[in-house]
Amino acid sequence: MIHNAYVITGPTASGKSDFAHRLALRINGTIINCDSVQIYRGIENISASPFATRPVADEIDGVPYRLFSILPLTDQISVVDYQNMARREYELACANGRIPIFVGGTGYYINAIINGISPMPDISAENRKRARMLVETDIEAARKMLSADFVVTDPQRVARALEVFFQTSHHLSEYQLAPRVGQITPVPYKILINPPADLLRERITKRIPQMLSGGAMTEARDIIITGWDAKRAIGAGQLCAFLRGEITHEKCIENWIIKTNQYAKRQRTWFRTQFNPDYTIEHVPMDSDIEMVIK
Repeated sequence: MIHNAYVITGPTASGKSDFAHRLALRINGTIINCDSVQIYRGIENISASPFATRPVADEIDGVPYRLFSILPLTDQISVVDYQNMARREYELACANGRIPIFVGGTGYYINAIINGISPMPDISAENRKRARMLVETDIEAARKMLSADFVVTDPQRVARALEVFFQTSHHLSEYQLAPRVGQITPVPYKILINPPADLLRERITKRIPQMLSGGAMTEARDIIITGWDAKRAIGAGQLCAFLRGEITHEKCIENWIIKTNQYAKRQRTWFRTQFNPDYTIEHVPMDSDIEMVIK
């Protein structure tokens, strides 16, 4: 059967974007981005965006694509901002008689869509800047200011918790205890694409040279010019280090592959512990999987 909406996720290089596109062609779908890096403009190759090999547009093969390459590198958004944008695109797709298909591998975006998020206070630009500056200069000092139960190490999430503390003098965990809001209802049909780890490693190793030939190096130069935090995108940090003369080209690619595999491992852990799929594909998706999902 065809459901009212879908969430298609999986680790990086699993084939989820191609699968989502083929499904959208079959069911009159609209693709809605659920990746925190592909939302930025100018790093399509580094982020492995569907627009890495083609000009950024509103559609591909007649399938509408939403929330891809919409933000300049100078902008930052919170998960609340993303949730609001994703809900608007969901409602527009439904109003236009199309099936919303959320696609991406960012766990906290997926969680916001499926489970909602706890209401958060508005943060002033001053406190947002103050938090990010502290995280960039001394992330350990930043973490020590947070509650003992905050064990996250991702710099962006540490900064988010810190800006809430600066704004309110209360810890993020206190707000997270409040009832969640904003989730998509009814809950979209959840598909997990999760090929074996050795196959993912092989696909990651093959994909990175393609990203380089597609223009990833040029994107890294632009990242340096804009001052965007290259640590926010795997590949960006390694390419920028090479351009600054800090590592060799060979080491750049080696580190990029290692970091991508480590990220895929973390994703697989999140899917195993935090995501409850309705349907799992344990190989690189094929046309027969489209038929299984529809039927």
